[in-house]
Parts: sequence; C-alpha cells; structure tokens
Amino acid sequence: MSERAATMLDIAFPVQGGGTLPRAHRSALAAALETALPWLAEEPSVAVHRLNLSAGGGALGLLSGRTRLTLRVPRHREADARALSGCTLAVAGQALRLGTGHVRELLPFGTQYAHFVAAAPGAAAEGDEQLFLDQVQAELAALGIAGRAICGRRQGMQAGDHLAALSGYGLMLDGLQREAALRLLEAGLGAHRRWGCGVFVPHKSAAAVGAAH
Repeated sequence: MSERAATMLDIAFPVQGGGTLPRAHRSALAAALETALPWLAEEPSVAVHRLNLSAGGGALGLLSGRTRLTLRVPRHREADARALSGCTLAVAGQALRLGTGHVRELLPFGTQYAHFVAAAPGAAAEGDEQLFLDQVQAELAALGIAGRAICGRRQGMQAGDHLAALSGYGLMLDGLQREAALRLLEAGLGAHRRWGCGVFVPHKSAAAVGAAH
C-alpha cells in the first residue's frame, strides 16, 4: 500500500523590510490574518508558526531578513492561502510586508518538536509538569499516537496586551512511526494553534528541548 500524503502543508512567506514587532503580538497577528483571509473562520485546523524575533527582554523584537510567516493549512486551501503573497498585514501598529509564499511539505520524521504547547487550565495553574504530561498523553492516545514525550522547561507566553499569559512547555516526541508523525503534524497538541502553540516541526536532536522560547 502506498504511503499517504499529509492533509496539511506549510506555506512560508518572507517578511520584507525588517522592522520591529511587539513580542506579545500573537493575538494581533491572528486577527490580521483572519481579516486578510476570511475563510480561516471555516478552517479551525489552520496553525500559525511562531515568528522568529531577535533575542532579548525588551517589549519589541527585531524582524530579520530571514524571518518567515508560515501558515499550516489544509492542502485544499493552498491556493487560497497564497493570496497573502504581496500583502501587508497591520499587526499591533506595525506593517508586516509579505513576499511570495513557498510551499513546504510536512516531513514525518521520527522526532518532532514544538517550542510551546499550552498547558490545560489545571496543569497551568498548578505549574505541575506531570499534570502537563498527563494532558499530553491523553491527547496522544486520542490521536492514536505512540511515542516518547520529553518535556522542556515551563514557559509563559503573552499573546497580546489585554490577554492573560499562557503557561506551557516545550515538548519533543520521538520514536514516532511515519503515520503517527503525520497525525501529530496535522493535528498538533493543546490549544491556541493560531497563536503558534502546539505546532510541531521535525527535529534531529533532543538538545532543543531546553532552548529558550
């Protein structure tokens, strides 16, 4: 039997012109995308990868020439998502100018990593890593995914100025079979996919688990 193709794919848009963006931009970015692409309301599975900003503790982060805005969308929405090419998004008072989008197929490697998986309210309130891992295992079981979960450090994330901070962890899963890896990439884990939470990418080493978010 032939191997199936992923139901989702990534489309990466270069962010042109550099500039700055508030670190707490995720809600504003999601809102800007929903304005530019009204059909997103019909596609709850769409995820937004985190934007790479300069390191540091200030309220603003720098966008580099290598920054990409990457959306994970259902395959049948590829042409619709490409409409972002050449658009300018107004995000938290800043202009995000996008270049031409490029498709990236999802790679079902045996090791996958998410920079931030949001903890469920109970686990977040307790700050308990084991409660978080129990949450993860329940979601994996529901998806029919077997693999070893390696939890990173606890993190906080501010999605926007008027939104409460989220609590979560970096998370690596390894020992995944191809089909399980595809399901993980397609579904993600936890909540707030539009804010870049629970979005997995292939990884070759467990060293990233302790990396800063």
